[in-house]
Amino acid sequence: MRYWPTIVMAVVLIGLSLYLYAVELPQKESHERQDLDDKKVLLFDQEALSGLTIKSDQQQLVFARTAEKGWVLTSPLKTDADQREVQNLIRALVTGNVTRVVEDLQANLAPFGLDKPVTTITVTAGAAQETFSIGDSGPLSSTLYVLRGSDRKVLLTNLEPKDFVNKTLMTYRRKDLLQMSPSDVERVRLTYPTTEIVLYQGQEKPKSKWKIRYPIEAEADQTEVRALLFRLEDLKAMGIIDPGPERDVLALTLTAPKVKVTIHTADRDQTIKLYQPDPASGEAFAEISPIGPLYRVNPTTIRDLTKELFTFQDKRLLGIDYTDIAMLSVKTPTEQYVLINEQNEWVLEDRPTEKLDQQAIDLFMSRVANIPAEERVVKQAGPLAPYGLVTPAAEFIATGRNGKIAGKLSIGSHANGLAYAMGQRIPGVFQIRADLLTQIPAKKDLLALQTEKASAGR
Repeated sequence: MRYWPTIVMAVVLIGLSLYLYAVELPQKESHERQDLDDKKVLLFDQEALSGLTIKSDQQQLVFARTAEKGWVLTSPLKTDADQREVQNLIRALVTGNVTRVVEDLQANLAPFGLDKPVTTITVTAGAAQETFSIGDSGPLSSTLYVLRGSDRKVLLTNLEPKDFVNKTLMTYRRKDLLQMSPSDVERVRLTYPTTEIVLYQGQEKPKSKWKIRYPIEAEADQTEVRALLFRLEDLKAMGIIDPGPERDVLALTLTAPKVKVTIHTADRDQTIKLYQPDPASGEAFAEISPIGPLYRVNPTTIRDLTKELFTFQDKRLLGIDYTDIAMLSVKTPTEQYVLINEQNEWVLEDRPTEKLDQQAIDLFMSRVANIPAEERVVKQAGPLAPYGLVTPAAEFIATGRNGKIAGKLSIGSHANGLAYAMGQRIPGVFQIRADLLTQIPAKKDLLALQTEKASAGR
């Protein structure tokens, strides 16, 4: 039995371990949870919240949470809520911490601005409810005194005044006028007093491109269309005139819209009309429904959405993507040569056995094919002499893989970094960046490039 002391020691250690596991650790975790809870402003789980009331001297706003729309305003009127604004307020309460407990119910509330609170907020989670009275700022500008209804204690919190002060009905109403994601839009129709433009998304894989369907069939400027969609997504009301006498009087002044926008997605169509009855007043209005509210919008919105066809056209003048060029004829006053793509390798037509710098030629091809029109000078080309296009400074003719001419670009006179140009994609005379003229390699340089590389590698 000489091992009995060891056995006793093992039993004691096991008993101590069980005590720590069953008693001490749960108590410690319970105390830690209690400490964390004591530091929280709101103990409810954010996802469990079902109702919200915000009350001030001027108004009382009541919100309910729905499965279909999220937060909706139910009083003083029934309408969609601004989800971001409501969530910001709730998140501030949920993540807010108590810096210290200042006083209990018996305290004089006036020193903390709680005798006449700026705002009173009531949150509901099922049958549970909690109320917070928002008082003055604390010692730091980013703190607030709060009276919590459940324990009737005055709390100094890290809540920020900006989340609770100077909020109005307009703050919490939905202000985005179109419910859309740019990636979901399949077609856009812009209707103006004298014309309209229809844009649609093609079905090419893997990445579809925007095209113009009306008034012409053409490739669209992808950047401009995306910018248009982002403007529509960001279109917000600065003010709302609900149905009633004021709306009725204003509606009489809104006759012909400056622009009507219709967006089509797989789910539905949405239409918005934009008016500016008196441009001198600086006011602009939007209408989504003839019986719904009217919305004040920023007048620049009309300018941003009132575009001519040229804005949305693909402005790359050559008329063919550089990856589709099978042959490019290059002509300048001092140079003339033809580059041919043979089995994905560029060769000179008159010297097909010479090795050329493929990377440099690919870069040159890309520059020629992607040069965009910066400004349109005339819509339809007339006399070309004033633009130096009778005898161009450079001419490019591109042949596609089907053996047909698919692109043309002529560059005329130039000054101040810009040059006049004509292309196959869009009729008219335009100004382009003149630096392309200095990036045209001479034939001898095409041949020399490979030689120089070989010499450098020895």
